[in-house]
Amino acid sequence: MNTSAKGKLLRIFVDEADKCQKRPLYEKIISFAKENKMAGATALKGIMGFGYKSHMHTAKLLRLSENLPIIVEIVDTEKKINDFLPLLKEIVKEGLITVEETNVIMHRVSNGVSP
Repeated sequence: MNTSAKGKLLRIFVDEADKCQKRPLYEKIISFAKENKMAGATALKGIMGFGYKSHMHTAKLLRLSENLPIIVEIVDTEKKINDFLPLLKEIVKEGLITVEETNVIMHRVSNGVSP
C-alpha cells in the first residue's frame, strides 16, 4: 500500500568528532529524535566536505579521515519538526541545520504480503 503526504525534512550537518556529553553528537541527535517520537532519522557519513571554517574533511587523506562530515536527516510533519527544532538547538552548538518541504511517499506491506 502506498500513501502520500506533505512533510518536512530536517538536515543537521555536523562533524564526526563533535560530541555531546562525551557521546558522538550524531548518536545523541538520533536518540533524541527517537525519544521525541519523530517518524524517522538516519545518519549519513560523508566522504568529503567543508563547513564555514573551510577545513576540508576527506576520506582520501588519512590524517583527516577521522573527522568526516555527518548529515542527520529527520522526516516528520511540519508541526513535529517545528516543535523539535528548539530542543535540537540546545544540543547542536556548532553545525548547520536546514529544513525543507518534502513529499513523503510510504510503501508499506500489509499483512506481511506485498501487492
